[in-house]
Amino acid sequence: MPPSEALELRFAGGGRFGSACWAGVDGDLAALSELREGLRDALTLGGFPSDDRPFHPHLTVSYHPDPALRRALAGYQGTPWPVTEFSLVQSADGRYERLATWPL
Repeated sequence: MPPSEALELRFAGGGRFGSACWAGVDGDLAALSELREGLRDALTLGGFPSDDRPFHPHLTVSYHPDPALRRALAGYQGTPWPVTEFSLVQSADGRYERLATWPL
C-alpha cells in the first residue's frame, strides 16, 4: 500500500550508468520503495508485466559522459523537498506528458 503522507527526498551523490550521468536520491527511501512496491503489485494484479529489476531511484542529468559533471554530482547534497503526489508520465520522442496525478 502506498504511503499516506508526504515523503521527504533530496538529490545526493551521483554517478554513471553507461553514458548516462545521474543524481542519486536520498531521504525517505523506505517509504519510496513501499510506494513502488504497492504500484508494482497493483499493476501486476491488473495484468501488466512486472519489473523485478533492483530499484535505484535517480534523476538522469545528461547522456554525455562528462567526467567533470560526474565528479560534481558525486559530492552533491541537495535541499530536501516534500513529495506529496506522484504522476503517471508518458514519454515519446524525448517529450514527456503527464497523464494523471495522485496525492499520497
